Amino acid sequence: MIKNLLRGFSALALALALVPLTAPAPAQAAEVTTLADAVGLLPVVAEDRTGYARTSFKHWNSGEVLTDGCSTRNEVLIAEAVVVPTVGAGCRLTGGTWVSYYDGQEVSDPGALDIDHMVPLAEAWDSGASAWTAARREAYANDQKAATSLVAVTARTNRSKADQDPAEWLPPAAEGHCRYVGEWVATKLRWQLGADSAELEALKVFAEGPCEDTVVQYTPAP
Repeated sequence: MIKNLLRGFSALALALALVPLTAPAPAQAAEVTTLADAVGLLPVVAEDRTGYARTSFKHWNSGEVLTDGCSTRNEVLIAEAVVVPTVGAGCRLTGGTWVSYYDGQEVSDPGALDIDHMVPLAEAWDSGASAWTAARREAYANDQKAATSLVAVTARTNRSKADQDPAEWLPPAAEGHCRYVGEWVATKLRWQLGADSAELEALKVFAEGPCEDTVVQYTPAP
């Protein structure tokens, strides 16, 4: 009886020893470079909007914290508040304060804010996302793993921007231009998106001029 038990334990130990152990994948290190070098990494593409529909990018989903009852939109609002709001039933936000860096406006009503996709969904589609799976497009549209992907700004500036790139639109507040261009390039590199020739030339003007000291940091999306 005892011998049989010992044999059983030995067999179990051997089986466990033969199971390969999978170590967790190490976190990918952020890439840090100058704006000029970052712009140089962008592939030139002929942008194409054929087949685009906003519904191709599912948003807003249930966010990073599945148990908090908040959508991605509200999670971004909470993360970017300069005065943290009270979170009520149904993730209703009250009492917070935000500063929209596009126009320098201080806002206390979350309904007056939009969550802007730094690189608009249509622009992402044009420059590479049309070839993605639906799951990757959803991940892009709700990306909170990079602070530059989504930004809370006044609704009027977001709607003025629409789907335009930096060759066509920049934030009204000039002091935000270098930050904006750096975050635009970081987002494109993170998601391996390209740029058309006019967009690339506009980015080079900033990289070689007023924004030459801007640092771009990004982590490639999985």
